[in-house]
Amino acid sequence: MDLSMKWLKEFVDIGEMPMRSFTEAITMSGSKVEGWETEGSEIDNVVTAQVVSLERHPDSDHLWICQVDIGTGDPVQIVTGAQNLKAGDVVPAALNNSRLPGGVKIKKGKLRGIESNGMLCSLGELGLTKHDFPSAIEDGIFVLTEADGCDLTLGRPIQKAIGLDDTVVEFEITSNRPDCFSVIGLAREASATFQKPLSLHTPVVKAGHGDCTHMLDIQIEETDLCSIYSARVVKNVRVKPSPRWMRERLRALGVRPINNIVDITNYVMLEYGQPMHAFDIRFIAGGKIRVRKAQAGETITTLDGVDRTLTSKQLVIADAEKPIAIAGVMGGEFSGIMDDTTTVVFESACFDGASVRTTARDQGMRTDASSRYEKGLDPNNCLPALERACELVELLDAGDVMDGVLMDNHSSSDRRRIHLDASWVNGFLNTQLSLEEMKAILTRLDCRFDGEDILVPTFRPDLEHKADIAEEIIRFYGYNNVEGTQLSGGAQGKYTPRQKFDQVIHRTMLALGASEIMTYSFISPKYYDKINLPKGDPLRKSVTISNPLGEDTSVMRTTALPSMMEILARNYNNRNEAACLFELASEYVPTEPDQLPLEKTTLVAGMYGNNADFFAAKGMAEQLLAALNVTGWDIKATAESPSYHPGRCAVLTLDNQTLGTIGEIHPKVMENYGINERFYCFTLDADLMFRKANAEKMYTPLPKFPAVTRDLALVCDDSIPVLTLEKAIIRGAGSLLENIKLFDVYKGEQIEKNKKSVAFSILLRSKDSTLTEEQTTAAMKKVFKELETVGAALRS
Repeated sequence: MDLSMKWLKEFVDIGEMPMRSFTEAITMSGSKVEGWETEGSEIDNVVTAQVVSLERHPDSDHLWICQVDIGTGDPVQIVTGAQNLKAGDVVPAALNNSRLPGGVKIKKGKLRGIESNGMLCSLGELGLTKHDFPSAIEDGIFVLTEADGCDLTLGRPIQKAIGLDDTVVEFEITSNRPDCFSVIGLAREASATFQKPLSLHTPVVKAGHGDCTHMLDIQIEETDLCSIYSARVVKNVRVKPSPRWMRERLRALGVRPINNIVDITNYVMLEYGQPMHAFDIRFIAGGKIRVRKAQAGETITTLDGVDRTLTSKQLVIADAEKPIAIAGVMGGEFSGIMDDTTTVVFESACFDGASVRTTARDQGMRTDASSRYEKGLDPNNCLPALERACELVELLDAGDVMDGVLMDNHSSSDRRRIHLDASWVNGFLNTQLSLEEMKAILTRLDCRFDGEDILVPTFRPDLEHKADIAEEIIRFYGYNNVEGTQLSGGAQGKYTPRQKFDQVIHRTMLALGASEIMTYSFISPKYYDKINLPKGDPLRKSVTISNPLGEDTSVMRTTALPSMMEILARNYNNRNEAACLFELASEYVPTEPDQLPLEKTTLVAGMYGNNADFFAAKGMAEQLLAALNVTGWDIKATAESPSYHPGRCAVLTLDNQTLGTIGEIHPKVMENYGINERFYCFTLDADLMFRKANAEKMYTPLPKFPAVTRDLALVCDDSIPVLTLEKAIIRGAGSLLENIKLFDVYKGEQIEKNKKSVAFSILLRSKDSTLTEEQTTAAMKKVFKELETVGAALRS
């Protein structure tokens, strides 16, 4: 919607407010401004000039040497080829270094040897047409006249002289505000925004030229699609150009002036937001107007000259014989104003928005009228708009208005009632407004009050609930005046502890050379057979999907191991020589019947090739636990996991809970996948690790005292795990132990059968003083004692 600032000031006196201040304020109150433009801004240094004399060019039979007076004393010489000038004419003169629309620049020069200090301008060179100034000619210089309302003061900028200086503001109006598709509607918004009085004019029609109520019979047959149809008759129509002020306002809002009757209907549509149409009464057959649905296959030729076939769902305005207009969209070919028109019927009606929208769409013709009707107009605006049109007829002497209004009315003027609960509004908006302040804001919007009930104006169909009322209050109170508060339950814009924990897992696994994968959480029940799960294993009790895509995706997995095996097998079968993969996978453990399963997160990793073995997998798991600062875990060999090799598998525990499993995949499982290769996998309970991880980093100062190093070579049974020996050394050395490192495991001729030699390097240090020989010896004795309890002795 475009708005003329000159037109706006007829209703609201906003003074000489800077445009930036106006547009910012009205945008903040809810009427979004897309931009603004001042008419004639492309024109510079073009002024009114009077032709003093005309002289033929000595070297041309069509050029004239003009002396023009621009009000500065000395005449200015300009050479022109126009043939419509005479001495005394006032014309637009583009002087040296002037600018015209389209980026045209005018400079002084010579035409066939005669100096010319500018150019005299035509309508087209000023960006105008004959519709803007009907008395001017199109193929000559534009001659300004008082009859066209031009200011003939010499030297005046041409924009001021011809009224080409209006500022037009472009608004983006949402479809729920049909009232703002009018100058009066935007004037209401400006009045409420700047708290300036709104001066609305009540149309006054003198009429007195006979009674028209017997001339036409109006009947609405589809009252659900047309709530009111009103009309007045004007006889002795005098078709002529509209006055300059009307042409200027229409041009500013993008409407081409045509003649006074057509211009009046367009003017009222822009001012009131109510589309109108003027029918030539000669072409209304039988003196009847019927608002009805078209008959299937019925045709009409519209004003644009196109023959259109109608459907039984489309609403038309018809006479006794045929359709004469498509309701709310466009009139028929013979419904317009012609040169010999003497009596016209001004129509003002309210049609159903959805009906107009579908009709315009189906007919492929969206007009200014249909674009307004489809948003839902106020039926109580029809009569005021009709009266305004007839008032303008009398003001412009365009005809004689007859007495009486022709009307079929099925609309209601009752206002919607909404209770104003001030405490609720303040709580909703986080404001401290009094009831009187709220009422003052709503009164500026033409709301009335019955106690604490709001009577909403009928032109505001968007105000239906108390939240709508709160919105009206806050947009005029000012969003910037509301104290900011933090939303309850809102995100704080930072990672949660669990997100940080997961990030550590991702970074560590990637740093260890693994690549992340993502697999589906639903699998085939056959996968459990492939990983060698016994029939009665609890992991087989899966949640079955009620509408699976197929059998291969019919259950929610209880273990992510088969998903990892599928990806490893796919890489192997595609001749990928090595793979090291991981996934933070969701597993679903069934709970009570008809209850959602328990979703848990498990880290699953798998590898083959590139020297992959049990110890590589175990080392990766240990590095991850260290990065997460998960301590106190234990590891023991196990032969109870059906998916892993019985002699090459270990289970990790933490606080008597199973943390995970590490091992080589069972040969039977590898056979099920058809692979002749060794796969190594491990799983870790991510939820348990998260609960036991210590995210707080502890820093210790550099040691002040020297350390003592001791190397131990131990002999023990081959079945004793190295970790058992490490734990014994840790218990014996106590607080003096700073570091322990395994550096050799030996089996061979120098060692008894079923025995092994294990060598450790241990570092002892005291935080308080330098260790003495006696302290070191005492600590080592305790270590040897603990080793004896687990069956280890010093190698001789």
